[in-house]
Amino acid sequence: MTNVFLYGTLCHVPLLELVLGRDVRSDDVQPAVAPGHRVVRAEGREFPLIEAATGSEAQGVLLRDLSEADLARLDFYELGFGYDLIDLVVRVGAQEIGARVYVPPAGVWQGGAAWSLEDWLREWWPITRHSAAEVMSYFGRLSGEEVARRVGMILTRATAKRAAETDDTPVGLRGGLTAEQVDLIDTNRSHAGFFLLNVLELRHPRFDGEMSEKMFREVFVAGDAAILLPYDPVRDVVLLTEQFRMGPFARGDQHPWVLEPVAGRIDGGETPHMAAEREAEEEAGVTLKAIEPIANYYPSPGYSTEYFYTYLGIADLPDSVAGIGGVADEHEDIRTHVIPFEAAMELVESGEANNGPLILSLLWLARNRPRLRAGI
Repeated sequence: MTNVFLYGTLCHVPLLELVLGRDVRSDDVQPAVAPGHRVVRAEGREFPLIEAATGSEAQGVLLRDLSEADLARLDFYELGFGYDLIDLVVRVGAQEIGARVYVPPAGVWQGGAAWSLEDWLREWWPITRHSAAEVMSYFGRLSGEEVARRVGMILTRATAKRAAETDDTPVGLRGGLTAEQVDLIDTNRSHAGFFLLNVLELRHPRFDGEMSEKMFREVFVAGDAAILLPYDPVRDVVLLTEQFRMGPFARGDQHPWVLEPVAGRIDGGETPHMAAEREAEEEAGVTLKAIEPIANYYPSPGYSTEYFYTYLGIADLPDSVAGIGGVADEHEDIRTHVIPFEAAMELVESGEANNGPLILSLLWLARNRPRLRAGI
Protein backbone atom coordinates (compact mmCIF):
# COMPACT_ATOMS: atom_id res chain seq x y z
CA MET A 1 0.00 0.00 0.00
CA THR A 2 1.31 3.46 -0.94
CA ASN A 3 0.93 7.01 0.39
CA VAL A 4 0.45 9.90 -2.07
CA PHE A 5 0.73 13.64 -1.36
CA LEU A 6 -1.62 15.71 -3.53
CA TYR A 7 -1.60 19.46 -4.02
CA GLY A 8 -3.53 21.93 -6.13
CA THR A 9 -6.65 20.81 -7.99
CA LEU A 10 -6.77 17.27 -6.58
CA CYS A 11 -7.27 18.69 -3.10
CA HIS A 12 -10.84 19.35 -4.28
CA VAL A 13 -12.65 16.20 -3.21
CA PRO A 14 -15.24 16.12 -6.05
CA LEU A 15 -12.39 16.11 -8.60
CA LEU A 16 -10.50 13.46 -6.63
CA GLU A 17 -13.62 11.30 -6.64
CA LEU A 18 -13.90 11.65 -10.41
CA VAL A 19 -10.30 10.56 -10.83
CA LEU A 20 -10.45 7.65 -8.35
CA GLY A 21 -13.87 6.54 -9.59
CA ARG A 22 -15.17 6.11 -6.04
CA ASP A 23 -16.40 8.06 -3.05
CA VAL A 24 -13.73 9.65 -0.87
CA ARG A 25 -14.44 9.54 2.86
CA SER A 26 -13.35 12.33 5.17
CA ASP A 27 -10.80 10.02 6.84
CA ASP A 28 -9.28 9.11 3.43
CA VAL A 29 -7.54 12.49 3.17
CA GLN A 30 -5.48 14.32 5.77
CA PRO A 31 -4.22 17.90 5.56
CA ALA A 32 -0.45 17.79 5.03
CA VAL A 33 2.47 19.99 4.03
CA ALA A 34 5.63 19.38 2.03
CA PRO A 35 8.43 21.35 3.71
CA GLY A 36 10.86 23.13 1.39
CA HIS A 37 8.33 23.37 -1.44
CA ARG A 38 5.58 25.69 -2.66
CA VAL A 39 2.63 25.43 -5.03
CA VAL A 40 2.29 27.99 -7.83
CA ARG A 41 0.08 28.40 -10.87
CA ALA A 42 1.73 27.58 -14.19
CA GLU A 43 2.33 30.84 -16.02
CA GLY A 44 -0.55 31.49 -18.42
CA ARG A 45 -2.21 28.15 -17.62
CA GLU A 46 -4.94 26.88 -15.32
CA PHE A 47 -3.09 24.12 -13.43
CA PRO A 48 -0.69 24.04 -10.42
CA LEU A 49 3.02 23.24 -10.20
CA ILE A 50 5.00 22.20 -7.14
CA GLU A 51 8.56 23.50 -6.90
CA ALA A 52 11.38 23.57 -4.39
CA ALA A 53 11.44 26.71 -2.25
CA THR A 54 13.60 27.05 0.85
CA GLY A 55 11.61 28.10 3.89
CA SER A 56 8.22 27.44 2.28
CA GLU A 57 5.62 24.74 2.87
CA ALA A 58 3.42 23.35 0.09
CA GLN A 59 -0.11 22.86 1.33
CA GLY A 60 -1.91 19.69 0.29
CA VAL A 61 -3.48 16.45 1.44
CA LEU A 62 -2.11 12.99 2.15
CA LEU A 63 -3.84 9.85 0.91
CA ARG A 64 -2.69 6.84 2.91
CA ASP A 65 -2.44 3.21 1.85
CA LEU A 66 -3.89 3.57 -1.62
CA SER A 67 -4.84 0.44 -3.52
CA GLU A 68 -3.24 -0.55 -6.82
CA ALA A 69 -6.49 0.44 -8.55
CA ASP A 70 -6.37 3.93 -7.00
CA LEU A 71 -2.72 4.39 -7.98
CA ALA A 72 -3.37 3.25 -11.54
CA ARG A 73 -6.12 5.85 -11.97
CA LEU A 74 -4.01 8.65 -10.44
CA ASP A 75 -1.06 7.69 -12.65
CA PHE A 76 -3.32 7.76 -15.70
CA TYR A 77 -4.58 11.25 -14.83
CA GLU A 78 -1.14 12.72 -14.06
CA LEU A 79 1.69 10.87 -15.81
CA GLY A 80 0.30 11.14 -19.33
CA PHE A 81 0.78 14.89 -19.15
CA GLY A 82 4.50 14.55 -18.59
CA TYR A 83 4.54 14.55 -14.79
CA ASP A 84 7.09 12.48 -12.88
CA LEU A 85 6.86 10.65 -9.56
CA ILE A 86 9.28 11.38 -6.75
CA ASP A 87 9.50 10.30 -3.12
CA LEU A 88 9.14 13.07 -0.57
CA VAL A 89 8.83 13.36 3.19
CA VAL A 90 5.68 15.28 4.13
CA ARG A 91 4.33 16.32 7.49
CA VAL A 92 0.92 15.59 8.97
CA GLY A 93 0.75 17.55 12.19
CA ALA A 94 4.02 16.68 13.95
CA GLN A 95 4.43 13.35 12.14
CA GLU A 96 6.77 12.94 9.17
CA ILE A 97 5.60 10.44 6.54
CA GLY A 98 7.08 9.25 3.26
CA ALA A 99 4.85 9.73 0.21
CA ARG A 100 4.88 9.78 -3.58
CA VAL A 101 4.36 13.17 -5.27
CA TYR A 102 3.52 14.02 -8.89
CA VAL A 103 5.91 16.75 -10.05
CA PRO A 104 6.11 18.59 -13.39
CA PRO A 105 9.00 17.93 -15.76
CA ALA A 106 11.79 20.49 -15.51
CA GLY A 107 11.74 23.37 -17.99
CA VAL A 108 8.34 22.73 -19.59
CA TRP A 109 6.23 25.26 -17.67
CA GLN A 110 7.20 28.37 -15.75
CA GLY A 111 5.85 29.01 -12.28
CA GLY A 112 3.70 32.10 -11.82
CA ALA A 113 1.65 33.47 -8.95
CA ALA A 114 0.97 31.58 -5.75
CA TRP A 115 -1.64 28.87 -6.26
CA SER A 116 -5.17 29.68 -5.11
CA LEU A 117 -7.62 26.80 -4.95
CA GLU A 118 -10.44 29.29 -4.43
CA ASP A 119 -9.60 31.10 -7.70
CA TRP A 120 -9.40 27.79 -9.57
CA LEU A 121 -12.73 26.64 -8.16
CA ARG A 122 -14.38 29.83 -9.37
CA GLU A 123 -12.71 30.01 -12.79
CA TRP A 124 -12.08 26.40 -13.82
CA TRP A 125 -13.97 23.83 -11.76
CA PRO A 126 -17.22 24.31 -13.75
CA ILE A 127 -15.23 23.29 -16.86
CA THR A 128 -12.85 20.77 -15.26
CA ARG A 129 -15.67 18.65 -13.87
CA HIS A 130 -16.61 17.90 -17.49
CA SER A 131 -13.08 17.58 -18.88
CA ALA A 132 -11.95 15.29 -16.04
CA ALA A 133 -14.99 13.08 -16.55
CA GLU A 134 -14.12 12.67 -20.23
CA VAL A 135 -10.42 12.08 -19.47
CA MET A 136 -11.23 9.33 -16.97
CA SER A 137 -13.75 7.75 -19.38
CA TYR A 138 -10.70 6.71 -21.42
CA PHE A 139 -9.07 4.86 -18.52
CA GLY A 140 -8.32 1.34 -19.69
CA ARG A 141 -9.04 2.29 -23.31
CA LEU A 142 -6.30 4.81 -24.17
CA SER A 143 -2.89 5.58 -22.74
CA GLY A 144 -2.38 8.72 -20.70
CA GLU A 145 -0.14 10.08 -23.45
CA GLU A 146 -2.89 9.59 -26.05
CA VAL A 147 -5.35 11.45 -23.85
CA ALA A 148 -2.86 14.28 -23.31
CA ARG A 149 -2.64 14.77 -27.08
CA ARG A 150 -6.42 15.20 -27.18
CA VAL A 151 -6.73 17.50 -24.20
CA GLY A 152 -7.30 20.61 -26.34
CA MET A 153 -10.54 19.29 -27.80
CA ILE A 154 -11.50 17.74 -24.46
CA LEU A 155 -11.33 21.21 -22.89
CA THR A 156 -13.19 22.70 -25.85
CA ARG A 157 -16.04 20.22 -25.37
CA ALA A 158 -16.03 20.83 -21.61
CA THR A 159 -16.27 24.58 -22.19
CA ALA A 160 -19.21 24.00 -24.52
CA LYS A 161 -20.97 21.86 -21.89
CA ARG A 162 -20.51 24.60 -19.32
CA ALA A 163 -21.89 27.18 -21.76
CA ALA A 164 -24.95 25.01 -22.39
CA GLU A 165 -25.56 24.70 -18.63
CA THR A 166 -25.64 28.48 -18.24
CA ASP A 167 -27.55 29.20 -21.46
CA ASP A 168 -30.35 31.74 -21.02
CA THR A 169 -32.04 31.36 -24.41
CA PRO A 170 -35.67 32.52 -24.07
CA VAL A 171 -38.48 29.97 -23.84
CA GLY A 172 -41.61 31.66 -25.16
CA LEU A 173 -43.27 29.90 -28.06
CA ARG A 174 -41.71 26.58 -27.08
CA GLY A 175 -43.62 24.42 -24.65
CA GLY A 176 -41.11 24.64 -21.80
CA LEU A 177 -40.11 20.97 -21.66
CA THR A 178 -36.65 20.53 -20.12
CA ALA A 179 -33.71 18.13 -20.37
CA GLU A 180 -34.53 16.88 -16.87
CA GLN A 181 -37.69 15.29 -18.28
CA VAL A 182 -35.71 13.13 -20.71
CA ASP A 183 -35.12 9.57 -19.51
CA LEU A 184 -31.50 8.93 -20.52
CA ILE A 185 -31.11 5.18 -20.16
CA ASP A 186 -27.56 4.69 -21.41
CA THR A 187 -24.73 6.41 -23.31
CA ASN A 188 -22.02 4.62 -25.28
CA ARG A 189 -19.15 6.10 -27.25
CA SER A 190 -18.71 4.45 -30.65
CA HIS A 191 -15.87 6.74 -31.78
CA ALA A 192 -13.38 8.90 -29.90
CA GLY A 193 -10.96 10.99 -31.93
CA PHE A 194 -10.78 14.72 -32.60
CA PHE A 195 -14.59 14.51 -32.46
CA LEU A 196 -16.80 12.04 -30.60
CA LEU A 197 -19.72 9.93 -31.75
CA ASN A 198 -22.02 8.92 -28.92
CA VAL A 199 -24.94 6.49 -29.04
CA LEU A 200 -27.74 7.44 -26.65
CA GLU A 201 -30.55 5.19 -25.48
CA LEU A 202 -33.43 7.32 -24.22
CA ARG A 203 -37.10 8.17 -23.98
CA HIS A 204 -38.51 11.70 -24.04
CA PRO A 205 -41.87 13.40 -23.30
CA ARG A 206 -44.26 13.62 -26.25
CA PHE A 207 -46.58 16.54 -26.96
CA ASP A 208 -49.58 14.32 -26.14
CA GLY A 209 -48.30 13.96 -22.56
CA GLU A 210 -47.03 10.41 -22.94
CA MET A 211 -43.42 9.20 -22.99
CA SER A 212 -41.93 8.08 -26.27
CA GLU A 213 -40.86 4.52 -26.90
CA LYS A 214 -37.23 3.68 -26.13
CA MET A 215 -35.01 4.85 -28.99
CA PHE A 216 -31.35 4.87 -29.99
CA ARG A 217 -29.83 8.04 -31.42
CA GLU A 218 -26.30 8.78 -32.61
CA VAL A 219 -24.93 12.22 -31.74
CA PHE A 220 -21.88 13.92 -33.22
CA VAL A 221 -20.12 15.68 -30.33
CA ALA A 222 -18.07 18.75 -31.25
CA GLY A 223 -17.19 21.97 -29.48
CA ASP A 224 -18.67 25.44 -29.88
CA ALA A 225 -17.33 27.84 -32.50
CA ALA A 226 -17.02 31.61 -32.87
CA ILE A 227 -17.75 33.06 -36.32
CA LEU A 228 -17.02 36.64 -37.30
CA LEU A 229 -17.58 38.61 -40.51
CA PRO A 230 -15.12 41.55 -40.67
CA TYR A 231 -16.70 44.71 -42.09
CA ASP A 232 -15.28 48.17 -42.84
CA PRO A 233 -18.23 50.60 -42.83
CA VAL A 234 -16.12 53.44 -44.26
CA ARG A 235 -15.05 51.52 -47.37
CA ASP A 236 -18.21 49.36 -47.32
CA VAL A 237 -16.19 46.17 -47.78
CA VAL A 238 -16.17 42.77 -46.09
CA LEU A 239 -13.41 40.22 -45.61
CA LEU A 240 -14.06 36.60 -46.58
CA THR A 241 -11.83 33.58 -46.04
CA GLU A 242 -11.32 30.79 -48.56
CA GLN A 243 -10.03 27.38 -47.55
CA PHE A 244 -10.34 23.65 -48.21
CA ARG A 245 -13.14 22.11 -46.17
CA MET A 246 -13.56 18.44 -45.37
CA GLY A 247 -17.37 18.49 -45.25
CA PRO A 248 -17.90 19.45 -48.89
CA PHE A 249 -15.02 17.20 -49.98
CA ALA A 250 -16.38 14.14 -48.17
CA ARG A 251 -19.85 14.85 -49.60
CA GLY A 252 -18.41 14.73 -53.11
CA ASP A 253 -18.52 18.46 -53.89
CA GLN A 254 -16.26 19.19 -56.88
CA HIS A 255 -15.29 22.58 -55.41
CA PRO A 256 -14.49 21.92 -51.73
CA TRP A 257 -12.74 25.28 -51.24
CA VAL A 258 -15.34 27.37 -49.43
CA LEU A 259 -15.89 31.11 -48.87
CA GLU A 260 -16.69 31.79 -45.22
CA PRO A 261 -16.45 34.38 -42.45
CA VAL A 262 -13.53 34.08 -40.05
CA ALA A 263 -14.26 31.06 -37.83
CA GLY A 264 -12.69 28.81 -35.22
CA ARG A 265 -13.26 26.58 -32.23
CA ILE A 266 -13.68 28.18 -28.81
CA ASP A 267 -10.71 26.97 -26.78
CA GLY A 268 -10.99 25.70 -23.22
CA GLY A 269 -11.77 28.57 -20.87
CA GLU A 270 -12.31 31.10 -23.66
CA THR A 271 -15.43 33.19 -24.10
CA PRO A 272 -16.96 33.35 -27.60
CA HIS A 273 -15.97 37.03 -27.79
CA MET A 274 -12.33 36.19 -26.97
CA ALA A 275 -12.29 33.42 -29.58
CA ALA A 276 -13.71 35.73 -32.27
CA GLU A 277 -11.00 38.33 -31.62
CA ARG A 278 -8.26 35.68 -31.63
CA GLU A 279 -9.44 34.12 -34.87
CA ALA A 280 -9.63 37.53 -36.57
CA GLU A 281 -5.95 38.01 -35.77
CA GLU A 282 -4.89 34.45 -36.67
CA GLU A 283 -6.85 33.97 -39.90
CA ALA A 284 -6.99 37.49 -41.28
CA GLY A 285 -4.43 39.62 -39.43
CA VAL A 286 -7.25 41.99 -38.47
CA THR A 287 -7.55 43.96 -35.23
CA LEU A 288 -11.17 44.67 -34.40
CA LYS A 289 -12.52 48.05 -33.32
CA ALA A 290 -15.87 46.69 -32.16
CA ILE A 291 -17.95 43.51 -32.26
CA GLU A 292 -21.68 43.29 -32.92
CA PRO A 293 -23.56 40.09 -32.04
CA ILE A 294 -25.53 38.56 -34.91
CA ALA A 295 -27.00 35.27 -33.60
CA ASN A 296 -26.22 32.18 -31.54
CA TYR A 297 -27.56 28.90 -32.91
CA TYR A 298 -27.29 25.17 -33.58
CA PRO A 299 -26.49 24.70 -37.30
CA SER A 300 -27.52 21.01 -37.28
CA PRO A 301 -29.60 20.32 -34.15
CA GLY A 302 -30.89 16.98 -35.39
CA TYR A 303 -27.61 15.15 -34.83
CA SER A 304 -24.81 17.49 -33.70
CA THR A 305 -23.94 19.34 -30.48
CA GLU A 306 -22.07 22.02 -32.46
CA TYR A 307 -23.15 25.56 -31.53
CA PHE A 308 -22.21 28.81 -33.28
CA TYR A 309 -21.72 32.28 -31.82
CA THR A 310 -21.87 34.64 -34.81
CA TYR A 311 -20.58 38.22 -34.87
CA LEU A 312 -19.87 41.15 -37.14
CA GLY A 313 -16.47 42.73 -36.51
CA ILE A 314 -15.88 46.40 -37.28
CA ALA A 315 -12.35 46.91 -38.61
CA ASP A 316 -10.20 48.84 -41.06
CA LEU A 317 -9.95 46.66 -44.18
CA PRO A 318 -7.53 48.10 -46.75
CA ASP A 319 -6.96 46.00 -49.86
CA SER A 320 -3.54 45.08 -48.47
CA VAL A 321 -5.21 42.94 -45.78
CA ALA A 322 -6.09 40.33 -48.40
CA GLY A 323 -3.55 37.55 -48.74
CA ILE A 324 -2.61 34.06 -47.60
CA GLY A 325 -2.31 33.09 -43.94
CA GLY A 326 -3.46 30.72 -41.19
CA VAL A 327 -1.81 28.90 -38.29
CA ALA A 328 0.85 26.52 -39.64
CA ASP A 329 0.66 24.18 -36.62
CA GLU A 330 -3.04 23.65 -37.37
CA HIS A 331 -2.37 22.95 -41.08
CA GLU A 332 -4.36 26.05 -42.03
CA ASP A 333 -3.99 27.38 -45.56
CA ILE A 334 -6.31 30.37 -45.80
CA ARG A 335 -6.71 32.96 -48.54
CA THR A 336 -8.57 36.14 -47.61
CA HIS A 337 -10.57 38.38 -49.95
CA VAL A 338 -11.60 42.00 -49.36
CA ILE A 339 -14.61 42.73 -51.55
CA PRO A 340 -17.39 45.36 -51.71
CA PHE A 341 -20.61 44.60 -49.85
CA GLU A 342 -22.61 44.52 -53.09
CA ALA A 343 -20.21 41.95 -54.55
CA ALA A 344 -20.67 39.82 -51.42
CA MET A 345 -24.45 39.94 -51.83
CA GLU A 346 -24.05 38.79 -55.43
CA LEU A 347 -22.35 35.67 -54.04
CA VAL A 348 -25.53 34.97 -52.07
CA GLU A 349 -27.67 35.45 -55.18
CA SER A 350 -25.47 33.22 -57.35
CA GLY A 351 -25.13 30.46 -54.76
CA GLU A 352 -21.35 30.69 -54.51
CA ALA A 353 -21.93 31.66 -50.89
CA ASN A 354 -22.99 28.14 -49.96
CA ASN A 355 -22.80 27.88 -46.16
CA GLY A 356 -25.19 29.05 -43.50
CA PRO A 357 -22.89 31.28 -41.40
CA LEU A 358 -21.83 33.38 -44.42
CA ILE A 359 -25.35 33.74 -45.80
CA LEU A 360 -26.79 34.59 -42.37
CA SER A 361 -24.04 37.11 -41.63
CA LEU A 362 -24.44 38.90 -44.97
CA LEU A 363 -28.23 39.06 -44.66
CA TRP A 364 -27.82 40.50 -41.14
CA LEU A 365 -25.36 43.05 -42.50
CA ALA A 366 -27.78 43.98 -45.30
CA ARG A 367 -30.38 44.79 -42.66
CA ASN A 368 -28.03 46.68 -40.32
CA ARG A 369 -25.74 48.33 -42.88
CA PRO A 370 -27.58 51.70 -42.89
CA ARG A 371 -27.15 51.98 -39.12
CA LEU A 372 -23.49 50.98 -39.23
CA ARG A 373 -22.74 53.50 -41.98
CA ALA A 374 -24.77 56.36 -40.49
CA GLY A 375 -22.72 59.52 -40.14
CA ILE A 376 -19.91 58.38 -42.46
